[in-house]
Amino acid sequence: MISLLTLPAPAKLNLFLHITGRRADGYHNLQTLFRMLDVGDELSFQADNSGEIRFSCSDASIGGDDNLVVRAAKMLQPLAAEGSGVCIHLDKRTPMGGGLGGGSSDAATTLHALNLLWQLELSTQQLADIGLKLGADVPVFVFGQTAFAEGVGEKLQPVELPDCWYLVVTPDAHVSTAAVFTHPDLTRDSKPLTLADLMTSPWRNDCQPLVERLCPQVAITLQWLVEYAPSRMTGTGASVFAEFADELSARRALADLPANCRGFVARGLNQSPLLTALRHAV
Repeated sequence: MISLLTLPAPAKLNLFLHITGRRADGYHNLQTLFRMLDVGDELSFQADNSGEIRFSCSDASIGGDDNLVVRAAKMLQPLAAEGSGVCIHLDKRTPMGGGLGGGSSDAATTLHALNLLWQLELSTQQLADIGLKLGADVPVFVFGQTAFAEGVGEKLQPVELPDCWYLVVTPDAHVSTAAVFTHPDLTRDSKPLTLADLMTSPWRNDCQPLVERLCPQVAITLQWLVEYAPSRMTGTGASVFAEFADELSARRALADLPANCRGFVARGLNQSPLLTALRHAV
Protein backbone atom coordinates (compact mmCIF):
# COMPACT_ATOMS: atom_id res chain seq x y z
CA MET A 1 0.00 0.00 0.00
CA ILE A 2 1.34 3.43 -1.02
CA SER A 3 1.48 5.94 1.84
CA LEU A 4 3.80 8.64 0.45
CA LEU A 5 3.53 10.49 -2.85
CA THR A 6 5.16 13.53 -4.42
CA LEU A 7 3.36 14.75 -7.53
CA PRO A 8 3.47 17.72 -9.91
CA ALA A 9 0.65 20.22 -10.38
CA PRO A 10 1.42 21.67 -13.83
CA ALA A 11 0.44 25.12 -15.01
CA LYS A 12 -1.64 25.78 -18.13
CA LEU A 13 -2.15 28.42 -20.77
CA ASN A 14 -5.35 29.48 -22.49
CA LEU A 15 -4.14 29.69 -26.08
CA PHE A 16 -7.39 31.47 -26.91
CA LEU A 17 -10.46 32.42 -24.91
CA HIS A 18 -13.79 33.33 -26.47
CA ILE A 19 -16.81 34.19 -24.32
CA THR A 20 -19.98 33.18 -26.10
CA GLY A 21 -22.65 34.19 -23.59
CA ARG A 22 -23.68 34.69 -20.00
CA ARG A 23 -25.74 32.02 -18.27
CA ALA A 24 -28.68 32.49 -15.94
CA ASP A 25 -26.54 31.34 -13.00
CA GLY A 26 -24.06 34.16 -13.62
CA TYR A 27 -21.36 31.96 -15.10
CA HIS A 28 -20.17 32.40 -18.69
CA ASN A 29 -20.14 30.00 -21.60
CA LEU A 30 -16.79 29.99 -23.31
CA GLN A 31 -14.57 28.31 -25.83
CA THR A 32 -10.90 27.91 -25.01
CA LEU A 33 -7.86 25.79 -25.71
CA PHE A 34 -6.07 24.64 -22.57
CA ARG A 35 -2.39 23.89 -23.13
CA MET A 36 -0.53 21.82 -20.52
CA LEU A 37 2.95 22.99 -19.50
CA ASP A 38 5.92 21.11 -18.07
CA VAL A 39 6.32 23.46 -15.08
CA GLY A 40 4.18 24.17 -12.05
CA ASP A 41 3.75 23.46 -8.35
CA GLU A 42 4.72 20.29 -6.48
CA LEU A 43 2.76 18.58 -3.71
CA SER A 44 3.82 15.93 -1.20
CA PHE A 45 1.29 13.65 0.51
CA GLN A 46 1.83 11.42 3.57
CA ALA A 47 -1.22 9.30 4.34
CA ASP A 48 -1.86 8.33 7.99
CA ASN A 49 -4.59 7.15 10.36
CA SER A 50 -5.01 10.45 12.21
CA GLY A 51 -8.38 11.27 10.65
CA GLU A 52 -7.02 14.77 10.10
CA ILE A 53 -6.10 16.82 7.03
CA ARG A 54 -2.94 18.76 7.81
CA PHE A 55 -1.70 21.28 5.24
CA SER A 56 1.40 23.42 4.89
CA CYS A 57 2.67 25.59 2.09
CA SER A 58 5.94 27.22 1.10
CA ASP A 59 3.93 30.46 0.81
CA ALA A 60 2.45 31.08 4.25
CA SER A 61 -0.07 33.55 2.85
CA ILE A 62 -2.06 30.73 1.24
CA GLY A 63 -1.58 28.09 3.92
CA GLY A 64 -5.08 28.30 5.40
CA ASP A 65 -7.99 25.87 5.35
CA ASP A 66 -9.67 27.77 2.50
CA ASN A 67 -6.93 26.64 0.10
CA LEU A 68 -8.28 24.50 -2.75
CA VAL A 69 -5.96 21.68 -1.70
CA VAL A 70 -7.65 21.41 1.69
CA ARG A 71 -11.10 21.79 0.17
CA ALA A 72 -10.38 19.02 -2.33
CA ALA A 73 -9.16 16.71 0.44
CA LYS A 74 -12.24 17.41 2.55
CA MET A 75 -14.50 16.49 -0.37
CA LEU A 76 -12.89 13.05 -0.63
CA GLN A 77 -12.44 12.27 3.06
CA PRO A 78 -16.07 11.18 3.66
CA LEU A 79 -15.55 8.51 0.99
CA ALA A 80 -12.46 7.10 2.68
CA ALA A 81 -12.13 4.51 5.43
CA GLU A 82 -12.69 5.72 8.98
CA GLY A 83 -9.61 7.42 10.38
CA SER A 84 -8.10 8.24 6.99
CA GLY A 85 -5.88 11.28 7.27
CA VAL A 86 -3.12 12.98 5.34
CA CYS A 87 -0.32 15.49 5.73
CA ILE A 88 0.05 17.65 2.61
CA HIS A 89 2.79 20.10 1.71
CA LEU A 90 2.50 22.44 -1.27
CA ASP A 91 5.66 23.84 -2.83
CA LYS A 92 4.17 26.91 -4.54
CA ARG A 93 5.98 27.83 -7.75
CA THR A 94 3.25 28.96 -10.18
CA PRO A 95 2.56 32.72 -9.92
CA MET A 96 -0.75 33.34 -8.16
CA GLY A 97 -3.48 35.37 -9.81
CA GLY A 98 -1.86 35.05 -13.21
CA GLY A 99 -4.40 32.96 -15.12
CA LEU A 100 -2.08 29.92 -15.09
CA GLY A 101 -4.43 27.64 -13.17
CA GLY A 102 -2.17 27.03 -10.18
CA GLY A 103 -4.87 26.57 -7.55
CA SER A 104 -7.05 24.45 -9.82
CA SER A 105 -4.10 22.26 -10.73
CA ASP A 106 -3.21 21.84 -7.05
CA ALA A 107 -6.76 20.69 -6.39
CA ALA A 108 -6.69 18.19 -9.26
CA THR A 109 -3.39 16.72 -8.09
CA THR A 110 -4.84 16.38 -4.59
CA LEU A 111 -7.88 14.53 -5.90
CA HIS A 112 -5.72 12.07 -7.84
CA ALA A 113 -3.27 11.59 -4.97
CA LEU A 114 -5.88 10.88 -2.30
CA ASN A 115 -7.88 8.66 -4.65
CA LEU A 116 -4.73 6.52 -4.78
CA LEU A 117 -3.53 6.84 -1.18
CA TRP A 118 -6.96 6.26 0.36
CA GLN A 119 -7.78 3.52 -2.20
CA LEU A 120 -11.08 5.13 -3.21
CA GLU A 121 -11.04 3.66 -6.75
CA LEU A 122 -12.95 6.62 -8.19
CA SER A 123 -12.88 7.00 -11.98
CA THR A 124 -11.29 10.00 -13.67
CA GLN A 125 -14.77 11.24 -14.58
CA GLN A 126 -15.91 10.98 -10.96
CA LEU A 127 -12.86 12.96 -9.86
CA ALA A 128 -13.56 15.57 -12.53
CA ASP A 129 -17.19 15.88 -11.39
CA ILE A 130 -15.99 16.50 -7.84
CA GLY A 131 -13.38 18.92 -9.10
CA LEU A 132 -15.95 20.98 -11.00
CA LYS A 133 -17.53 21.86 -7.66
CA LEU A 134 -14.21 23.43 -6.68
CA GLY A 135 -13.68 25.41 -9.88
CA ALA A 136 -14.33 25.39 -13.61
CA ASP A 137 -10.64 24.77 -14.48
CA VAL A 138 -10.19 21.75 -12.19
CA PRO A 139 -11.58 19.11 -14.61
CA VAL A 140 -9.04 19.84 -17.35
CA PHE A 141 -6.23 19.21 -14.86
CA VAL A 142 -7.92 16.03 -13.65
CA PHE A 143 -8.06 14.67 -17.20
CA GLY A 144 -4.55 15.99 -17.85
CA GLN A 145 -4.73 16.60 -21.58
CA THR A 146 -4.28 19.65 -23.75
CA ALA A 147 -7.91 20.16 -24.68
CA PHE A 148 -10.54 22.28 -26.39
CA ALA A 149 -13.08 23.29 -23.77
CA GLU A 150 -16.65 24.56 -23.92
CA GLY A 151 -19.42 25.22 -21.39
CA VAL A 152 -17.81 26.84 -18.35
CA GLY A 153 -14.68 24.90 -19.26
CA GLU A 154 -15.80 21.42 -18.25
CA LYS A 155 -16.75 20.03 -21.70
CA LEU A 156 -13.39 18.78 -22.93
CA GLN A 157 -12.08 17.41 -26.21
CA PRO A 158 -8.39 16.34 -26.29
CA VAL A 159 -6.26 18.12 -28.90
CA GLU A 160 -2.81 17.18 -30.19
CA LEU A 161 -0.62 20.23 -30.83
CA PRO A 162 2.92 20.43 -32.25
CA ASP A 163 5.83 20.77 -29.84
CA CYS A 164 6.73 24.34 -28.96
CA TRP A 165 8.11 26.50 -26.17
CA TYR A 166 6.56 29.42 -24.34
CA LEU A 167 7.90 32.40 -22.49
CA VAL A 168 5.39 33.18 -19.74
CA VAL A 169 5.66 36.62 -18.15
CA THR A 170 3.79 37.93 -15.11
CA PRO A 171 3.91 41.68 -14.44
CA ASP A 172 3.80 43.07 -10.91
CA ALA A 173 0.00 43.32 -10.97
CA HIS A 174 -3.05 41.47 -9.71
CA VAL A 175 -6.16 40.92 -11.81
CA SER A 176 -9.40 39.84 -10.13
CA THR A 177 -11.12 37.14 -12.16
CA ALA A 178 -14.45 38.03 -10.55
CA ALA A 179 -14.02 41.70 -11.45
CA VAL A 180 -13.31 40.83 -15.08
CA PHE A 181 -16.26 38.47 -15.50
CA THR A 182 -18.71 40.88 -13.84
CA HIS A 183 -17.52 43.99 -15.69
CA PRO A 184 -20.17 45.47 -18.00
CA ASP A 185 -17.61 46.08 -20.78
CA LEU A 186 -16.51 42.47 -21.09
CA THR A 187 -17.11 40.95 -24.53
CA ARG A 188 -19.78 38.28 -24.08
CA ASP A 189 -21.12 37.73 -27.59
CA SER A 190 -18.40 35.96 -29.53
CA LYS A 191 -19.89 33.63 -32.10
CA PRO A 192 -19.42 29.95 -31.19
CA LEU A 193 -17.12 28.25 -33.68
CA THR A 194 -16.25 24.65 -34.39
CA LEU A 195 -12.87 23.38 -33.30
CA ALA A 196 -11.84 23.06 -36.96
CA ASP A 197 -12.69 26.73 -37.58
CA LEU A 198 -10.91 27.83 -34.42
CA MET A 199 -7.74 25.96 -35.34
CA THR A 200 -7.53 27.86 -38.64
CA SER A 201 -8.57 31.30 -37.32
CA PRO A 202 -6.49 33.99 -35.61
CA TRP A 203 -6.52 33.40 -31.87
CA ARG A 204 -7.53 36.02 -29.33
CA ASN A 205 -8.55 36.39 -25.70
CA ASP A 206 -11.86 38.20 -25.21
CA CYS A 207 -10.77 39.30 -21.73
CA GLN A 208 -7.55 40.91 -22.92
CA PRO A 209 -8.80 44.34 -24.15
CA LEU A 210 -10.66 44.93 -20.90
CA VAL A 211 -7.76 43.79 -18.71
CA GLU A 212 -5.30 45.95 -20.66
CA ARG A 213 -7.52 48.96 -19.92
CA LEU A 214 -8.06 48.10 -16.26
CA CYS A 215 -4.46 47.04 -15.64
CA PRO A 216 -1.97 49.06 -17.73
CA GLN A 217 0.92 46.86 -16.54
CA VAL A 218 -0.52 44.02 -18.63
CA ALA A 219 -0.69 46.22 -21.73
CA ILE A 220 2.89 47.44 -21.21
CA THR A 221 4.17 43.88 -20.76
CA LEU A 222 2.42 42.72 -23.92
CA GLN A 223 3.92 45.62 -25.85
CA TRP A 224 7.37 44.45 -24.75
CA LEU A 225 6.76 40.76 -25.40
CA VAL A 226 5.25 41.16 -28.87
CA GLU A 227 8.64 42.43 -30.08
CA TYR A 228 9.89 38.84 -29.72
CA ALA A 229 6.93 36.75 -30.89
CA PRO A 230 3.12 36.91 -31.24
CA SER A 231 1.80 37.33 -27.71
CA ARG A 232 -1.47 37.07 -25.80
CA MET A 233 -2.82 37.03 -22.28
CA THR A 234 -3.79 33.75 -20.62
CA GLY A 235 -7.11 33.44 -18.79
CA THR A 236 -8.04 36.71 -17.12
CA GLY A 237 -4.37 37.59 -16.64
CA ALA A 238 -2.18 39.05 -15.43
CA SER A 239 0.24 36.56 -17.06
CA VAL A 240 0.97 36.85 -20.77
CA PHE A 241 2.87 34.52 -23.08
CA ALA A 242 4.64 34.23 -26.39
CA GLU A 243 5.17 31.07 -28.43
CA PHE A 244 8.57 30.04 -29.81
CA ALA A 245 9.66 27.18 -32.04
CA ASP A 246 12.67 26.36 -29.85
CA GLU A 247 13.83 26.74 -26.27
CA LEU A 248 16.86 28.89 -27.07
CA SER A 249 14.77 31.65 -28.67
CA ALA A 250 12.47 31.71 -25.65
CA ARG A 251 15.42 31.93 -23.24
CA ARG A 252 16.99 34.77 -25.22
CA ALA A 253 13.81 36.78 -24.74
CA LEU A 254 13.70 35.83 -21.06
CA ALA A 255 17.20 37.28 -20.65
CA ASP A 256 15.77 40.71 -21.56
CA LEU A 257 12.90 40.46 -19.06
CA PRO A 258 11.87 43.87 -17.64
CA ALA A 259 12.82 44.39 -14.02
CA ASN A 260 9.20 44.63 -12.81
CA CYS A 261 8.22 41.23 -14.23
CA ARG A 262 8.73 37.56 -13.41
CA GLY A 263 9.08 35.03 -16.17
CA PHE A 264 9.81 31.41 -17.00
CA VAL A 265 10.26 29.24 -20.05
CA ALA A 266 8.04 26.18 -20.39
CA ARG A 267 7.51 23.44 -22.91
CA GLY A 268 4.00 22.87 -24.19
CA LEU A 269 2.80 19.32 -23.62
CA ASN A 270 -0.16 17.35 -24.90
CA GLN A 271 -0.25 15.22 -21.74
CA SER A 272 0.14 16.48 -18.20
CA PRO A 273 3.26 15.37 -16.29
CA LEU A 274 0.85 14.48 -13.49
CA LEU A 275 -0.46 11.52 -15.49
CA THR A 276 3.08 10.29 -16.12
CA ALA A 277 3.91 10.57 -12.42
CA LEU A 278 0.75 8.69 -11.42
CA ARG A 279 1.57 5.80 -13.75
CA HIS A 280 4.99 5.49 -12.17
CA ALA A 281 3.47 5.61 -8.68
CA VAL A 282 1.17 2.63 -9.18
